[in-house]
Formats: sequence, structure tokens, C-alpha cells
Amino acid sequence: MAKLHLDDLRLFRELKKKDFNKRDAESIQVVIGMGTCGIAAGAKQTWDAFTSGLDASCIVKQTGCMGLCHSEPTVEVIVPGKPSVIYGMVDAALAKEIIQKHIQGNQPGNQPLDNHVLEKPAIDIIKNEADDSSKFQYRVVLRNCGIIDPENIDEYIARDGYSGLEKVLFEWSAEQTIEEMKISALRGRGGAGFPTWLKWDLARKAVSPDGEKYVICNADEGDPGAYMDRSTIEGDPHSVIEGMITAGKAIGANKGYVYIRAEYPLAIERLKIAIDQARDFGLLGENIMFSGFCFDIEIRLGAGAFVCGEETALIKSVEGNRGMPVPKPPFPANKGLWQKPSIINNVETFATVPVITARGGAWHAKIGTEKSKGTKVFALTGKVKHSGLVEVPMGTSLRDIVYKVGGGIMDGKKFKGVQTGGPSGGILTEASLDLPIDFDTLTENGSMMGSGGMIVMDEDDCVVDVSRFYMEFCVDESCGKCSPCRIGTTQTLKLLEKITEGKGTQEDLVSLVAIGNAMTKASLCMLGCTAANPVMSTIKNFIEEYNEHIHDKKCRSGKCKSLLTFTIDTPKCIGCGICVKKCPTNCIIPEDAAKYPDKKKPPVLIKQEGCIKCGECLAVCKFNAVIKA
Repeated sequence: MAKLHLDDLRLFRELKKKDFNKRDAESIQVVIGMGTCGIAAGAKQTWDAFTSGLDASCIVKQTGCMGLCHSEPTVEVIVPGKPSVIYGMVDAALAKEIIQKHIQGNQPGNQPLDNHVLEKPAIDIIKNEADDSSKFQYRVVLRNCGIIDPENIDEYIARDGYSGLEKVLFEWSAEQTIEEMKISALRGRGGAGFPTWLKWDLARKAVSPDGEKYVICNADEGDPGAYMDRSTIEGDPHSVIEGMITAGKAIGANKGYVYIRAEYPLAIERLKIAIDQARDFGLLGENIMFSGFCFDIEIRLGAGAFVCGEETALIKSVEGNRGMPVPKPPFPANKGLWQKPSIINNVETFATVPVITARGGAWHAKIGTEKSKGTKVFALTGKVKHSGLVEVPMGTSLRDIVYKVGGGIMDGKKFKGVQTGGPSGGILTEASLDLPIDFDTLTENGSMMGSGGMIVMDEDDCVVDVSRFYMEFCVDESCGKCSPCRIGTTQTLKLLEKITEGKGTQEDLVSLVAIGNAMTKASLCMLGCTAANPVMSTIKNFIEEYNEHIHDKKCRSGKCKSLLTFTIDTPKCIGCGICVKKCPTNCIIPEDAAKYPDKKKPPVLIKQEGCIKCGECLAVCKFNAVIKA
């Protein structure tokens, strides 16, 4: 395609808007969630069923993750003149049934299959700007995810894509762009919450000897259970590209890098397609839209090191060196990539920028709390009914996220806690459910926002074991450069393993707190400074569980195998012998038959010295005769 001038882009946008709306009004559309989560659940087979079963008058298109990860594959059916319907868990068989009973012929009597229909997950800010109090999600970052085809730039442009960039290139100076970012009060969504405008302004004012500056997008996303950035790129890659171009114009940079882990093949592929399309349209590269501004983007693949989420380690990795943090100052805004002024923001931050430039900083500042403006995307996972990708205004309570967006705890279990901020965050209790979610409140209560992982736990989870898991992760991911992190995480892990094995002492708790304080104060980077958060928060909020492990040698959740005991409830045991056959260590034997003359077969006995706590006996017993304690 020929390079677009500003007037060409505006005309093209209006044409595509009309085309987009015309399809909504005239054509039956089937939109299939083809993010990584959907494809893993079988969305390609669902795609094949719809494309082979529908005629050419129906439009079947792919989109990114709709956020309904608990119900993948998800499909939205749009029949003109009727409300759109979202179906969950659509395999090939259900797809054929939807075609026959809901779509085919578009007869007035055709109705949705109610038992498979899901409620729409969120307000769409493009179509409805009202703050509907009956909804608890509000999509800004995810405004296009689940709606557009991420591999079609036309659909992004039809949804006002690159309209904010028009102002940045042709109407605003760099100072005006940064002023709008200041008015928006957008804070970086990578975890630290540093004001975006200030980071950009520092880089704009920084002097580069040869004039070179860089924009870096952190798409590494290493937190366990987090997939916000991956899903955003898979569903709306152009929003990130537009945000990076805007940042480049604001600070005076002509080159951008997206640092993304190689384990995200679909996100990488869609990002490559989007970059190529933007170049073809003249929205990337030399003399963008004949504005005189040049900016291009290159992808750099990371090897999946958690420490490379820290900005100086990320910079080292982009340069081709081992990803290890370096002391600050100087900060990257002054000396970053190849010692040139550089800014690093994460995917979510860049994806928010085009909405701010298009609608204005004041619009964004109306959303959220006084000190935390806008929305936040969370990967809501764990023991919650409706796990998935959610976006809520800052200030929304944990209770609303867990119970109203997430549908509450699975299987009627009791809520125990929620982990925010990944390995660097703390575990909050039921007493914290009514806390508003914002940067400062979470930090004040022993946790942190982090990049947006949110893992819900129920009564069957052991907080000591969870802390051990996160510390094991931090030990594996520590770069080893500084002693507080290298030694502190290792020693903390050993103490937690000792406690989960029933060998802990009261002095071990004192040591855990002392080591945690030392790591927090003395580590080189935030990985080490925050690694103790899960341990410190659980000692504060769940001390009774630590005491049970240490003094009573019990794990109330039954997760710590060394503290488990399997026994037989003799009156319930009929001596069928199934558990005897299944026991891998032959430690289940029949009792003396003479002691039980009233039973056809004697009950069995578990020899504790041979039991490996595998739980096979509990799993196979049909008479509830095995007791786990």
C-alpha cells in the first residue's frame, strides 16, 4: 500500500468505520477468540467447524482473548438486529449446533442456546462511555481485545486507531504531549507506578552526545500466573506500536525495541505482522505520514529470565549481554541503552497512551482514585470461578473483583487470601477484601500492584507452602550478583522447607524476619528487595499456621506431605483390599481377622513407617474409610 498522508489516513479511517458498522448492521458475524488460551483449548477446531459449516454470506473472523479464560474456546455471534451473544466452551460439536439452531437461515424463531451463553464481560468504551454501575469492568487497555482482528490494521484504524498519533505528529509539541500525559496522571503499569510523564520528561531533557535516544517496551512478563501483556499484544498489537511512536516523538527518539520473551510465539508473530502493516501504511519508518518524524521498532527476544523485568537488566539483555541489574543512578532516562537516554514502559502503559492522546489527559484522570488514575488489568487466577483477564477502574475493591467479576470461590470453599504482585507481592487476608485496589493502598498493606497477577486462594491452600513456592522461584531466578538476594533467598528457602517438613523451630521465624528485612534494605534490585514479601506478609497475617507447622507438626490444608498422616477408620473399612493393591510401598496390610469376628474380611492397617503420603488409598476408597489428618 502507498504511504499515507494525514488526510489519506483520515479518509481511510472514515471508510473503514463505515465498512465496520455496515458489517455489524448487515452481516452475520462469528467472532472466535484465538488467543493462546483459546487455541490451547481447541479454538482452531472450533474455527474449522464454523468456516466449513457457514456460507459466504456469514463473516467468520478471529480476535484476541475476550477475557473469559475459564470458558475457552469463546465465540461471539452477531446477528443483525439482535443482541450479540457470547458462547463459552465451544468445541466443534457445539459449533455445529450453534450454526443449526441459532445462525442458519437467520429465521425469526432461531434463539441462542441459553445453557451455553455467557454474559458480556465489560463495558466497551468506544460504544458506551457511560459509567454503568451494574458493571464492574471498564475496558481501556483491552478496548479492542475480543473485538478486532489483531492481524488486520484496517479494524484497528476503524476503531480510532492512530487518531491520537495525528495530534502528536501534527498538532502538539513534545512539551504538549508530555503535558497531556501529566494531566492524565498515568503511572507505569509495570509494577513500580512511576509517573509516566515524568519519566518521559527526564528523557526529553537528557542530552545525548549524538542525538540518539531509545524507547523500550517491556513485554517480558515473568510473574507466575500473569498473562496480561501477552494477551494485550495478541489481541491489539497496534495499540502498543502507537504508544511507542508517541513516546518516541515526545522524547526525541527514532528507534524503539520490544523486549518480549521467546515463550510467547503467537504474540511475537502478531507483533511482527502489525509492525509490517504499520510500515506499509507509512505509520512506521521514515518520515511518518510526511510529518518529518522518523521512528521504527525492532523486536528483541528474551530467554525468560525473571530478573530481566528489572529495567537495567533488561537493557543489558537488549544489548546482547547477560541480563543482570546495575546500580542506579544514573537512571535509564539519562544513560540507558548503549549509554543513551532511554525510557522503558511495559505493554499496558503503552497500550493506554493512544486513548489518552485521542481523548485527552483529563478524560483519563476522571477514572480511578486521587493518586492512582485509570484502570488496571489483572490476570485473575486460582480458586475463583471465573478466572480470566479483567480490567477494572483503580479503586475497585478486592471483594468486587473476586466475587462480582470473578464469581466467587470455586466449589463453595472458604476464601483464604489473595496474592497480588506475583513473587514480589504479599498475601492479603479476608480482612483486606474491602481495600481499594491502587498502588499506595496495596503497598501500605504489605503487598504491591506488580504487573497485575492476582491469585485467589481457598481453605485448601497452605500459606507456608505457597511462600516456599515463591521463594523457590526467586532462588531460581536470582541473577546472583548481590549477596543479600543470592544468599538471602537461598537461606529463606531452606528455613521454609524445614518448617514444611515439620522440623521448624520458633527461632526459625525470627530468622525469616531478620533475613527478609536485610534483603529488603540491601538488595541491588527490586527482585531481591521484594522477594521476602510473601514470607513477611504470611508471617504477619497467618502466624497461627506457622505455629501449627512448628509446634503441632500439622498442616491444616494438607499440602505439606511430611506433616500428613493417613489412617484407617476401622468401622467403615470392609476389607475390600483395593487400597492394598494401589499402595506403591506395600505399607497397607490386613488386620488380624480374629479381632473382628463380625466382619467378613478384616479391615486394613496403614504402617506409618512405610507411608510416603501419596494419597492413593484416599483416592480409591469408596467407603470414606481413609482419614487424612
